[in-house]
Amino acid sequence: MALLTCLRKATKPLDARELAEVTGLHASTVRFHLEVLAEAGLAACEFEHRPQRGRPRQVWRAVAPVTAGPEGGYRMLAEILAGYLEKNAADPSAVGVELGEAWGARMARSRGADEAAGLSQLVVMLAELGFSPEVVEGTAETEVRLHSCPFLAVATANPELVCSAHLGLLRGALTEIGVPLTATKLDPLVEPSLCIAHLQGVGEGQEGGVSSLR
Repeated sequence: MALLTCLRKATKPLDARELAEVTGLHASTVRFHLEVLAEAGLAACEFEHRPQRGRPRQVWRAVAPVTAGPEGGYRMLAEILAGYLEKNAADPSAVGVELGEAWGARMARSRGADEAAGLSQLVVMLAELGFSPEVVEGTAETEVRLHSCPFLAVATANPELVCSAHLGLLRGALTEIGVPLTATKLDPLVEPSLCIAHLQGVGEGQEGGVSSLR
């Protein structure tokens, strides 16, 4: 459409009269098409601020169309798969842990597992995924505090599966790296943007899982 092309090429917002002059269309026709473009989300109007008194001039500008990029597509796929598994799996938590362990092992392996790096390698991996991790080491156990969740929307809708997958992610990565620790439990959303994973020596407290969402 010539009108939309004109708006996209313009270096500043234009009013209907200016657009009519450029396109050769009648001003009323321009106004009609501008409303159509606005309804489609391709154009937007605003009122020009001028120092002189009187009614401000209504001008129009093009709006870039919103498209679903790769991230949006992946998120939609994740929501579909997580929702299906949480609804149909006999034990969504067990499925989540199994998937997470494979995921964690694969990620650690691709990075090059290095036992000497210990927890630091796990922290770097979690940081790259967007979890904003913090390790707090104690005498009885080690906590990994996850200050953000890159899968929060999917996890909120399907907590049993997704949070269990995060628990499995920790277990799989620790095993692959060779750190003699395992994740025994994950407390999701103890605060609005904080989950806490509990790590203990291998063989200690292996019956834990994912706590209920609070």
